[in-house]
Amino acid sequence: MSSDQRRQSAEKTFKHEVRGRNARKAMTEYETRTQAVRENMARLKALRLAKEAQALTDESARPPVKTGRIETRRTK
Repeated sequence: MSSDQRRQSAEKTFKHEVRGRNARKAMTEYETRTQAVRENMARLKALRLAKEAQALTDESARPPVKTGRIETRRTK
């Protein structure tokens, strides 16, 4: 092998290693972001469900509102 061929082979190997490192780094970043999004969605869902449950208990604990009108039935 000539020195030029050895240099090209070394460059090719180096570029391959760099691409591999970049791919692993990108995958790690992707997984980290995905996990953060899932955690945030779970947190927001829990907040929404708690708010809905609170609204239901508030409505059921409230006495019916009186409008001051007398309800009558219409008979035909």
